Amino acid sequence: MTKTRLFKNGNSQAVRIPVELAYSSWDIELVIERHGDELRIRPASRRIGDVLDKFARFSPGFMNEGRGLNSEGEREPL
Repeated sequence: MTKTRLFKNGNSQAVRIPVELAYSSWDIELVIERHGDELRIRPASRRIGDVLDKFARFSPGFMNEGRGLNSEGEREPL
């Protein structure tokens, strides 16, 4: 785990991102979200290539047997 510190930049708080965690490009838009006491920083839009790369990791036989039996419960008529 890498530690860093907050500092003041104008009227805002800022945080230095250490070089080993830095993004490779300066021209990306980032989103920052608060989850409890955590702040999460991520690219604003994820590239479709990231999703396609994840799909490529599935084994060739993935879902060969389908999803199995899906049973739906009885519904109350409207």
